[in-house]
Amino acid sequence: MAQAARLRVLLALAGLGALARLGSARPGPAALEEQLAAAGAQFGWRNLSCPVCRLLFSAIDQGVQMEPSEARLGWLATELCTVLRLARPQVCSQAVQLFQKDVVSVWARSVLRPAEICGLLVGARCGHWDILADWNITLPTTPKPPVVPPAPPPPGAPTARLLFLTDMHWDRAYAPGSAPTCGDPLCCRGGRAQGSPSAGAGYWGEYGKCDLPLHTIKNLLQHLARAPRPQLVYWAGDLPAHNVWQQSRADQLLALRTLSALLRKYLAPLPVYPAVGNHEAAPVNGFPPPYVQGNQSSAWLYGAMAEAWQGWLPPEALQTLRVGGFYTLRLRPGLRLVSLNMNFCSQANFWLLLNATDPAGQLQWLVGVLQAAEQRGEKVHVIGHIPPAHCLRSWSWNYYRIVDRFEGTIAAQFFGHTHVDDFEMFYDEETLTRPVSVAFVAPSVTTYINLNPGYRVYELDGDYPGSSHMVLDHETFILNLTEANAPGAEPRWRQLYRARQAYGLPSTFPADWDRLLRRLQADERLFQHFWYLRHKGHPVQLCDPGCKAALLCALRTGRSADPRLCQGLQPALPFTHVQALWHQWRLC
Repeated sequence: MAQAARLRVLLALAGLGALARLGSARPGPAALEEQLAAAGAQFGWRNLSCPVCRLLFSAIDQGVQMEPSEARLGWLATELCTVLRLARPQVCSQAVQLFQKDVVSVWARSVLRPAEICGLLVGARCGHWDILADWNITLPTTPKPPVVPPAPPPPGAPTARLLFLTDMHWDRAYAPGSAPTCGDPLCCRGGRAQGSPSAGAGYWGEYGKCDLPLHTIKNLLQHLARAPRPQLVYWAGDLPAHNVWQQSRADQLLALRTLSALLRKYLAPLPVYPAVGNHEAAPVNGFPPPYVQGNQSSAWLYGAMAEAWQGWLPPEALQTLRVGGFYTLRLRPGLRLVSLNMNFCSQANFWLLLNATDPAGQLQWLVGVLQAAEQRGEKVHVIGHIPPAHCLRSWSWNYYRIVDRFEGTIAAQFFGHTHVDDFEMFYDEETLTRPVSVAFVAPSVTTYINLNPGYRVYELDGDYPGSSHMVLDHETFILNLTEANAPGAEPRWRQLYRARQAYGLPSTFPADWDRLLRRLQADERLFQHFWYLRHKGHPVQLCDPGCKAALLCALRTGRSADPRLCQGLQPALPFTHVQALWHQWRLC
């Protein structure tokens, strides 16, 4: 996980961080190493010091501004990747070729400078990463309606099942028997594992830096076709595998069309309502705002999505999907869906260096949709891929304001991306104490990294006059790989837990999750059980006190980088330390 994250960071920053314009002559590998050594670099990412980072990226920036040559900077980027041993030379070369055109174009036009880069790569002591100025969307002038606390549905009221799938990450090169650990960001992809046959990747998937073979995804969908039928299906993106250094647009479109067709085959006649993940782009995380036109735009992707999903979405939803990857539609009388393109809030979307002020006008559009829904008395479900607290600060804080203003309209929020089982709390803006909403973060279908495959089913307040359409409970299902890969075994998807039963919740309204956080702080046994369930029954490490403080802080805040929401947690740690701890465990 750490290696893949480091690789993606450099890719997003500099086309793998093209080293420098160190004079008119192009230095060879030996000279490059000498110059790095002279600058004090210890050839490894963990030892990249602040002075070295500033020196490297000052030279890079000068090179980009003076001579934004893709080929030249690409060569230098490959050398930097190789010298710092971020990946194998072949991986470095392929990654640079994929990213260099877009990243050099963005960097040359952006305000990204060495202080901001090193603030991200090395830490706050080296610079301030949040180069993007604060901005505000416009909320409606009409007063917020009086708050009505949520209440359980009346006895005998109908409920509805919502199937939620996210982060499938189909790996076309998955090879049973191959090594689940390797030097690349993605493993289980060829070459027999050393040692006993059981040391290799299992047929149905494997714990390690591995994604899923198609036959496991098909088995899941066959299981779902036999399971109790849901009334709604949400699909939160991330379809291709994590081999981000070698993906083309054709690869991404194959994953989109193949998996869309499989969902249509096994879940029909139900429509599936998708959201766009960060891995759908080529290169990964590269989602330019709509004003970027031509071959560098996302038209190739959004157009293919509209074609693949046109049987599920009405024409008006397809129209905004083609423009910006987001849409809204009425699911049924009294209930509306909003699907957000969370890549316009992503810290890894290098295109936002051009302008991150409400990219594509999506948040202002959301305000309009919610205001119209409020006037019609509709409830709204919001779905997306990246959870709000993982977003750029200004985007996240604006979204938090919107959720607070439309507390009575937004019935539920659903996200994915982290691969683990999480939630994020939203509190009122005035006091930051009254819980107003919960963003549910569902576990992934993929195993990446060291997880069982899984999916989520939400129980909703059903269709009847006055329904809240809120979440009443949820169930998580897994495929236990140890059991499934045993000789002679058949895959069996089973319930891992049910939320109200596992945590002793009287209901699953925002106040219940807030009280659960207090109990997790005080009850160590309950917390460790939560940690086990959070990792779909396969935690790879214990959660020590620092880890616990970081996790509880993350669960408390639906907006990024707000220390006020984490006051009072034990052990008492500086917020910057809590954030650093959390970044060590967080999946991307």
